Amino acid sequence: MTEAPQPADDSGEAHARYTPGTPCWVSLMVHDVAAALDFYGELFGWEFAPGPVRLGPYVRARLDGREVAGIGALPPDRHLPVAWTPYLACDDVDLAAEAVRLSGGTVGVGPLDADAAGRLAIGSDPSGAVFGLWQAAAHLGTAVRGVPGTPAWNELRTFETANVAKFYAGLFRYEERRSEAGAADRVPGSSSSSGDHVTLCLDGRPVAGIRGLGSTLPRERGPHWMTYFDVTDVDGTLDRLAGLGGQVLAPARDTERGRVAVVADPEGARFALLERAG
Repeated sequence: MTEAPQPADDSGEAHARYTPGTPCWVSLMVHDVAAALDFYGELFGWEFAPGPVRLGPYVRARLDGREVAGIGALPPDRHLPVAWTPYLACDDVDLAAEAVRLSGGTVGVGPLDADAAGRLAIGSDPSGAVFGLWQAAAHLGTAVRGVPGTPAWNELRTFETANVAKFYAGLFRYEERRSEAGAADRVPGSSSSSGDHVTLCLDGRPVAGIRGLGSTLPRERGPHWMTYFDVTDVDGTLDRLAGLGGQVLAPARDTERGRVAVVADPEGARFALLERAG
């Protein structure tokens, strides 16, 4: 779960364009934006600034003035799941979207311009998991990593890894690194450890994961991307989350990567908290 998405200075501030295929941004679409801002502002210490007007009611979350994530309003006439969505960097979103279609995925939104920020599309892989594509212009993506309140990792949770890994590798030429998961890597919220795990790498760097859960994948959720957020104290954050109306889906447990818990916000959007080991 160690991510090195792009160059950063000693403060963790990103300062270069993301390599194509790297998760470069995470965005949450909700029914009640004001309530979401209150929740995440209190949970992670985020402040907010307006985002692209083209995206409707949409704001960018900031830490010390540096952008880390986005929150927007779901169209009232569309019944879509409330979920965190990772965006994969690309040089040409139109070509990438066409590659998604040709590889068995679907494109539900775009490609379209997000004002001067860049160009985007939102699609789903053959298993149904939703992800975004981002062609940067003025907005490169998440501007700081490795500090509390920032995205730490993105992992696809699905039934099996082989076919879906082939889909993503066809889009961005990922190198696939398979690993055996022992008891220490048991997935929070699952009753058993999972050895069906692939790390997607670019130029030897881990950038995302795919974990096959088989029959233990939650039926009510189906295949989905899970975003992990850095925190300094998982247990303390869980107490704060509960007080803000969130829900603990899988209690904190120690793994080889650190202490992890799976949670949901008041509208049901799932995400994970990671207190790094060491």
